[in-house]
Amino acid sequence: MLNSLLVLGCAALAAAHEGHDDQKTLSGPHQALWYNRLPGDGGTQADSVFSGISTFGRLPYQPCLGSSDINYDLAFIGAPFDTGTSYRPGARFGPSGIRQGSRRLNLYGGYNVPLETNPFNGWAKILDCGDIPVTSYDNTFALKQIEEGHYNILSREPKTDAKRPGPSKKGKTLPRVITLGGDHTITLPLLRSINRAYGPVSVIHFDSHLDTLFGGSPSEVASINHGTYFYHAAQEGLLANDSNVHAGIRTTLSGPSDYENDGYCGFEIVEAREIDSIGAEGIIRKIVDRVGTVNPVYLSLDIDTLDPAFAPATGTPETGGWSTRELRTILRGLEHVNLVGADVVEVAPAYDTNAEHTTMAAADALYEIMSIMLKKGPLSLMINSTQEDEL
Repeated sequence: MLNSLLVLGCAALAAAHEGHDDQKTLSGPHQALWYNRLPGDGGTQADSVFSGISTFGRLPYQPCLGSSDINYDLAFIGAPFDTGTSYRPGARFGPSGIRQGSRRLNLYGGYNVPLETNPFNGWAKILDCGDIPVTSYDNTFALKQIEEGHYNILSREPKTDAKRPGPSKKGKTLPRVITLGGDHTITLPLLRSINRAYGPVSVIHFDSHLDTLFGGSPSEVASINHGTYFYHAAQEGLLANDSNVHAGIRTTLSGPSDYENDGYCGFEIVEAREIDSIGAEGIIRKIVDRVGTVNPVYLSLDIDTLDPAFAPATGTPETGGWSTRELRTILRGLEHVNLVGADVVEVAPAYDTNAEHTTMAAADALYEIMSIMLKKGPLSLMINSTQEDEL
C-alpha cells in the first residue's frame, strides 16, 4: 500500500512538473491530482460531478446578457417566473432545479446511444447563459423582460456558419435557444421572440392541459396565464396555421367547447391514452405528420406530460400520463423535425422527492431535445434540406 502511494505521489509530481510550461498559472506538487480529467468522470478540470457550481449538464457558464460579444450555437437560459400559476406555485425555482438534476448527464461522456450522437462533444459551442432577471411584482413587465432577454440571446450570430444563409426572416443563421422555466406562461413571450426572428412557427406542445383557454379573467393582466397563453399566441399570429399539435393531453374540461376553441387556435390533439392503442411510434407519426419536416418548429414541454409517479414536482399534476421512458422515446422520434428552439416548464422543485425525480426527468428530456437539435447540424443546413424537399 505504501509503495502504491509513493508511486502515485511521484507520478503526480512528474505530471505537474511536465505540464508546468503549459499551465503557468498552476503551481504546487499536487495540481495533477485534481486538474486532470479521469476517464468517465465527465467533470470540469477542477470539479467532480457532484461538486462545483451547477450549470446545465455542467456546461461552461457565461453571463451572455451582460456581454454582446459572447457567441454560441446552442444556449440554455433560465426564465424564473411563476406568477401566472393557477394551482401550485414554485416554478420560479425550476431553472436551478433542472440544472441540479442535470449534473450527471455527461457522467460517462454524454454519448446518446439510441440517437448515436454526443451533444456535449460535437460541432457545436454550447453555453449555459444563466437566467433572465425577472420581477415577481409585475407580470406584464416580467413577460417583457423574458421576451427581450430571450431575443437578445436568440438574435446573435452563432459560433458556426454565422455568414451562411439560414431560415430566419432576415435569411440569417441563428443559434438555437433552450429555455428553462418557469411556469408555462413564459412560452408566450418566448414565441413573441421567436416570431421576431422567424415569423409564425409550428409548435409541438407536450402537456396534460390544452392551454388554449380564454375568457373569465378580471383584467387584461390576469387573462394571460399558464392556461391561456396559446390562445393569446394564436390571436397575435405567432402560430403557423393548422400545423400545431398537443401531445399527452388528459385533463378534464369545462365541456366539448374547449376542444372546439382549441381547433380555432390551430391545434390537433394527441391524447395521452392513445399510446395504449397506437404505441410510441404511432404518437411520433401523428406529431411529425402534423408539423412536417421542412418548416421551423418550436417545442414546448410541460413536465406534467409525465405521470406524477415520474414527475410529482409540478404546478398542476394529472394522473394517467406517460412514463419517462415513453416520453424520451417519443422525443427521440422527432429527430427529423427542424427545431429552432424549445422550453421545459412547470418544474417546481419544492414538491419533488429527495431523489430529485422531477428535475432529473426534465434534464433527461432536454438531453434528448438538445441531441436531436445538434444531430441535425447548424440551422444553415435547414435551407439546403428545405430546398431538397421541395425538389
